[in-house]
Amino acid sequence: MKHTILRMGDPRLLRIAQPVEEFNTAALHTLIADMFETMEAVGGVGLAAPQIGVDLRLVIFGFDESQRYPDAPGIPATILINPSIQPLGAETEEGWEGCLSVPGMRGCVPRYTHLRYTGFDEKGQPIDRTVDGFHARVVQHECDHLDGILYPQRIKDMTRFGFNDALFPGQAIKDD
Repeated sequence: MKHTILRMGDPRLLRIAQPVEEFNTAALHTLIADMFETMEAVGGVGLAAPQIGVDLRLVIFGFDESQRYPDAPGIPATILINPSIQPLGAETEEGWEGCLSVPGMRGCVPRYTHLRYTGFDEKGQPIDRTVDGFHARVVQHECDHLDGILYPQRIKDMTRFGFNDALFPGQAIKDD
């Protein structure tokens, strides 16, 4: 079932999400299926449970090709529960981000370029990956939602934040 995505300003997006305590349940499988349906319906590359009003430490992400990020390499479809992120070095890179909860806007956000993330899949099996580039950016963006952080809070230069059509006139950037 497709859910409504909460938009910036909704206080539920500011909560610290609670850990998932039970794995491999019918309710968890339904929630994950609903999240993928919701994300795919709007052409997203990731979605956090708090974005649909569910107060759990659960994110999904992944795509083969993205209209929203046409130059980005694909990322395997991933279900990541109770994640932990460990930067592998201090190097950061600024990159343009959008968010389904901040529709129609983009901002240039600094993120770690190389990291390790751990957590669990829907069955409670451990996940442990080392990633870089856009994959690392997506993981950081989605996991921020679990701590009540939206990407505009990470922007260092507010002159690099605005509406898609004003920032990129004439470009066909899908309205988030």
